[in-house]
Amino acid sequence: MTAALTGHRYMIRRKILTIAGAKFHVFDPAERVVAFVQQAAFKLKEDIRVYADEAKSRELLIIQARKIIDFSAAYDVVDAVERTKVGALRRKGMRSLLRDSWEFLDANDQPLATLQEDSMAKALLRRFLTNLVPQTFHVAAGGQHLATYRQRFNPFVHKLDVSVSQGSALDPRLALAGGILISAIEGRQQ
Repeated sequence: MTAALTGHRYMIRRKILTIAGAKFHVFDPAERVVAFVQQAAFKLKEDIRVYADEAKSRELLIIQARKIIDFSAAYDVVDAVERTKVGALRRKGMRSLLRDSWEFLDANDQPLATLQEDSMAKALLRRFLTNLVPQTFHVAAGGQHLATYRQRFNPFVHKLDVSVSQGSALDPRLALAGGILISAIEGRQQ
């Protein structure tokens, strides 16, 4: 496992003024860049690459949609160094219409945990009135809290804090991929 992606706290910041595709920086708690993320533009299937740095000297993770168009889209997460599937994230289609909901899957596509937006009331407020209410997502499995994703209030720059609980059974690479997908996919809705 790549050392840069074994942490329990990250901040994902979308780069502003990009010409093609979305770009993000991933920071550790000391505000050092630990990864650079590029979302390919003009692709039929979502293709997101996580690199060790902005020069793209070493690829760390690959996040790819399984299908071109899928209401309940599934995204495979592959460790680019080890060339092994870490797991997947699957959007819960109908449930995500009013309140975003995702499912974490292991390498064999067995359910691990559920990621859900904080509250129905806030979700409806965000969708129908204003996008100025920051999103918060919680990850849980069997009643145990595993991680939190919290968007910082900033109407101009998308920032998302990722916090994985100490002792969590959730693979840190999969947790980070969840934050990247929230920033890339859900971030487009705002």
